Amino acid sequence: MTSLADKTCVPCRGGVPALKGSALEEIYNQLPSRSEWSIVREHYIVRTFKFPDFKSALAFVNRVGAVAEEQWHHPDIVLAWGKVEITIWTHAIDGLTESDFILAAKIDNLI
Repeated sequence: MTSLADKTCVPCRGGVPALKGSALEEIYNQLPSRSEWSIVREHYIVRTFKFPDFKSALAFVNRVGAVAEEQWHHPDIVLAWGKVEITIWTHAIDGLTESDFILAAKIDNLI
């Protein structure tokens, strides 16, 4: 099986159902760091990353931004001193798709 991090995000133009229930759990279980990511209301996934200072957190945000641009899939990012919170969902369907978990796996590889 190909790992999520080895896949490429697919642009969503809407018209597909969001992942729910067992289909959502199945793809979530493929995420190596699933214990670090939380699924919220079957709508989005979120993870907080900790850093020793602002500079390190900012450098991480810039790396996340580069991956997001490469994948054409853009998370919400909150930067604070020593931490970064990443929230991911597919806006076109207002829910979760496989691409959200692909991006999460790619972000995890940046650590």
